[in-house]
Amino acid sequence: MAELLDGERLAGRIKMELADRVARLAALGRTVGLGTVLVGDDGPSAKYVAMKHADCEAIGIHSYHEGLPSSASQADVEAVIDRLNADVNVHSILVQLPLPTGINEEQVLLRIKPEKDVDGLHPTNLGRLVMGTPGPLPCTPAGIVELLSAHSVPVEGQHVVIIGRGLTIGRPLSLLLAMKRPGCNAAVTVVHTGVDDMGALTRTADVIVAAAGVAGLVTRDMVKPGAAVVGAGTSWSGTKLMSDVADDVAEVAGWITPRIGGVGPMTRSMLLRNAVLAAEKVQ
Repeated sequence: MAELLDGERLAGRIKMELADRVARLAALGRTVGLGTVLVGDDGPSAKYVAMKHADCEAIGIHSYHEGLPSSASQADVEAVIDRLNADVNVHSILVQLPLPTGINEEQVLLRIKPEKDVDGLHPTNLGRLVMGTPGPLPCTPAGIVELLSAHSVPVEGQHVVIIGRGLTIGRPLSLLLAMKRPGCNAAVTVVHTGVDDMGALTRTADVIVAAAGVAGLVTRDMVKPGAAVVGAGTSWSGTKLMSDVADDVAEVAGWITPRIGGVGPMTRSMLLRNAVLAAEKVQ
């Protein structure tokens, strides 16, 4: 059976390290501040933001929350972003997506100052990733790289197949893993659900990252024995959270993420890391 890529345990260690850094900043008179924006009353979104606040409280980050009704206008949302941008106590900003119909998400996200972009998805920061210059990294891709490295999964010089080309995972992860940096430097292939005979490609992979949001997309016959398999995409079957990776893949893989407690905790810990980095960079 495959070794579990335990994101929950690793995220706990990362949070302990971040708590020390937050305490050092506090000793200098600087309290790390994260601004969160939630528009509307979507239950899962509200729960996600609440989890972020709990994570922040656990390591000493102060949360500044802005809640708006679903009837809020584009101007209302942008006014909140402007206020958080101007607040010196807020070092980073999280806008919970999706936003209600009628709100231009791209315009809202572009309004966040790049230095306060906690998700690492502002075009300026994605451009820094492309160029290989320092900046906040997209949270899920950064978390996946940390997870593989912490479990000594060989990546450098290996073949990685990423299923999914989305902005939050697939595209930035392909750039990150291909870069000449520790834990990366791989040969990367990006595929998607429209590719014929996807298995012909995944069976050549040393590492598979499934980020398509299709339950059970990766089956055991698609995996080379001993490969590492990361389920980064999720979907719902009723009230059950489903992975892009079928359960029986664990019988052939060398390493695999659990259905719950793999990539998710790592994404959240990387968001906290970006928040702390933003506060450390303030002059």
